[in-house]
Formats: sequence, structure tokens, C-alpha cells
Amino acid sequence: MEIGIDSFAAFVTDRDGNPVGTAANAMRELLDRIKLADEKGLDVFSIGEHHRKEFLDSATSVILAAAAGMTKNIRLSSAVTVLSAADPVRVFQQFATLDLVSNGRAEMVVGRGSFTEAFPLFGLRLEDYDKLFIEKLGLLIQINEQEKVTWSGKFRPALENQQIFPRPVQKQLPIWLGVGGTPGSFARAGSLGLPLMVAVIGGETHRFRPLVDLYREAGAKAGFSPDQLKVGLHSFGFVAKTREEAVETYFPGYQLAMTRIGRERGWGPITRESFDAQNSTHGAYLISEPEEVAEKILRHSEALGGIDRFTFQMDSAGLSHKQLSESITLIGEEVIPRVRKG
Repeated sequence: MEIGIDSFAAFVTDRDGNPVGTAANAMRELLDRIKLADEKGLDVFSIGEHHRKEFLDSATSVILAAAAGMTKNIRLSSAVTVLSAADPVRVFQQFATLDLVSNGRAEMVVGRGSFTEAFPLFGLRLEDYDKLFIEKLGLLIQINEQEKVTWSGKFRPALENQQIFPRPVQKQLPIWLGVGGTPGSFARAGSLGLPLMVAVIGGETHRFRPLVDLYREAGAKAGFSPDQLKVGLHSFGFVAKTREEAVETYFPGYQLAMTRIGRERGWGPITRESFDAQNSTHGAYLISEPEEVAEKILRHSEALGGIDRFTFQMDSAGLSHKQLSESITLIGEEVIPRVRKG
């Protein structure tokens, strides 16, 4: 199983959600953490895409390209590329270029994204939410498979026998489909033979098993072999030397951030009781000491019929560079060996 980090390139924030420090310093620290993850043997580091003041990840491929020059082995991915609001030609060109810069270590996770600010920013209609994504995903897959493309659709000018360069080092760029909880998204990923990245940010992981089974069934029906149908899992996680330290470090910033987002979306305030439920034996969160986190990753994998990748989302809780770096070190030195040992 591959293990890595998902980052939104988040600022450390104060109680009101205002960034602390400069953007330039936050970016330097992020790049230092990617370098550290590479040195500690993590398999993948992924950068999200947002267009909000608390995150610095609006130009994902630029950050990953900077990281490519500082690393040797770690795979570099988006998490997720908001494909609905992007041009698939430019997305492919950016990540193919990243693949050249990194000597074949580029990947992408594409999806709709969990925020909608990209739609008004780029002059798109939320009413076209699904249609945009489906059309653009089809074009991206075609570009990845073919150097010369003929294509037409509703939301982008047609392509007539158009060559698209550069081509990546890898025969094809790995394109994962990022999904939440809709059956149609799981079935679509399977029917297209795309690796599946499941974002479980609430509830109990085992409840996603029927959806993962649906993905595998759709993939098998479409003629894809089991080894082509990879499953990844993304959840909130943080590792410290003890469970108590991990929870007491992570919860305050998590509570502020999620309560703030909740006000935008109509959720109630985040309580310690609800957090503890999510961080319990069967809950989705992995916020504890190394042994318990490793055991929980293995339980999650068993619950979903086997997973190929797990990624920690740590930096949405207002944690410092030092705290995040120490967690990455523990993941590399203590969690990964335990998971690999089984």
C-alpha cells in the first residue's frame, strides 16, 4: 500500500481564520515538507486546488514543479484538479510538463471539488456542474491516450486532428477520479477503468464498501482487470507520539476551520463529542499515535476490500510547520513500516 499526504497549501490561521505570516514563507515551508516526505520514504504528496484566501493552491502544477526539483522519488499529484472549471488541454499540458520535470513522477486526481468558488471566478454556471465535468473528463482521457485528437463538445471549441504536446515520460499520466459519496461517480470511475480516490471526511469508512463494490463491478463489466481498478482513501489524519497529544494538538484548529466552513454550508458548530465519534475505532479520522494509526489504516483497507493508497489530510487544522513536519516524520519512520508489515 502507498501512503502519502494531501495538502491544500494552507496558511496557519488565527481564531478568525485570518492567515498568520506571509504567503511566501508558507509556500517555502510547504516545499520543505514535501522534501521531508520524500526523504522519509512517503510514496506520494498531493496538492489540492482552491481559490480562497486561506489556501495557496490555486496553481497546483506550479507548486508540484517546484517540489520536483527538490525531491527524488516521491510521486507528485493533484488532489483534486477541479476539472469542471479547467481546460482539459491545458491540464494535460501542465501535468505532462510536470512529468518531464520530475522524470515520470506526475499524477493527477480529477474531480468536481468540494467548493464552488471556481465557477463564478471562471464564468461558469453551477447548473452545468455535472455536464461540464463529464464532458471535460472524456476529453482529458482522450488526450492522455492519443497524441492526435479529434473531438467536439458543448463547453469547449472542437479539436480537429489536433496534436497536443508535450507528451509525458510515462506512457500515460495516471488519472485518478476523486469521488465523495454519489453512486454514479463510483460507477463512472469503474466503467472508465480509472483509479478511484475516495474522500471519507465523515462517518464510518466501512459504509463506503457498497460503493467501492459498485466501482469494481462496473470496472469488471467494462472489461478491466482487478489490478487496473485501484482504490485510494483520503481522510483527516495527524500523528503524534501519543494519542492524547495528537488529539489535543489537532482538535482546536480543526474545530475552528470546520465550524467556519459549516457556517457557509449550513452545518451546526463542530463539537468535541462529534469529533471523538469520527476519531473512534470505526470512524473515518486517523488522529492518534503511530501504532493505532497503522492499525486503523489496515482496518480501513480490510473494510473496503483492500486499498492501494492512503493519504492524510493534515493541514486544514491550522497546524504549524513544525507540527506537520513532526507528523510526516512519524508517518515515514513508524506508521509506514507497521502498515507494510501488516
